[in-house]
Order: sequence, then structure tokens, then C-alpha cells
Amino acid sequence: MEKKFKVKVDESYLYEFKDSDAKSLDLLKLSKSKFHLINNNKSFDIELEQSHFYQKQYVIKVNKHSYKIKISDQLDSLINKMGFSVGAAKKENNIKAPMPGMILSINVKEGQKVKEGETLMILEAMKMENTIGAPKDGTIKAINTKSGNTVEKGELMIEMA
Repeated sequence: MEKKFKVKVDESYLYEFKDSDAKSLDLLKLSKSKFHLINNNKSFDIELEQSHFYQKQYVIKVNKHSYKIKISDQLDSLINKMGFSVGAAKKENNIKAPMPGMILSINVKEGQKVKEGETLMILEAMKMENTIGAPKDGTIKAINTKSGNTVEKGELMIEMA
């Protein structure tokens, strides 16, 4: 099954791409953050200025103009349709289950300092492994579940300080 992506540019323009569209680009990687693209006989210099990988948000410069990019895939669309909120945990210190599932592993201990995006646990839901990351830098205050336990949507799993 081919992956599909939606790319929102500057909160104004929405484009849809398939995995094969991205693979067919005439794109040359010049460095870790610089690329050169030829499309419809036009040349584009592209530079990755900012990357927020876990939020799937980027700032890219194309021929001296900067654009804010947000990428979503089929899983993001499914999560939105189901009424779940991916970014909801970012506003508070409590990590709650985004969906019902089973805890496969807990990768942190109480009192441990963590960085934003660091994997806290793996939750299996809908036959998929979902990485639950730290919403911000902080310290693990309490772990309210164990590996092998099942959790319901919204159930408190980890408290951070």
C-alpha cells in the first residue's frame, strides 16, 4: 500500500503527495541541510532551517524565501478522525494514553531526567507499536502503569515534573 502525505505550507496551502511522488523527484542532497531540486525545468535551492521532527514541522528556505511546513500522513488523519489529539499531552505534565492498548515496555524510571522526544514507553494499539515520547524536558515524577498492563484512552500513565 502506497503511503500518502499531506503537506501544509504557511497554514495556507495544502498539497497531497504519494510516496512515489517524493521518490521520483530530481533531488540532489548537497549537505545535511541543503538540497538542489529540478522540477519542470526549473532549479530550486532548498535549505532546511528548522526541524521539529516529533511535531512533523519544518521551516525550509526555497530560493531565499522561507516557508513553514507541516507534514501529516495517513496515521495522523486516522488519529484526527478518531477524535484523538496527538499534541494534547504537550500542555501538561501528565502523559495519558492516546488510545486503548497494552504497554509493551517502559523505558524510564521514577526520578529520571528526560529530554523532549525521548521514548518513555511503547504502547501497542490496533496491532501497531506506538512510541510515547516525552512532551518536554523534565523529570519522571511517577509511573502509574507496568509493562504488560492494558490502558484505556485518557488513562494517566506517567506524571512528569
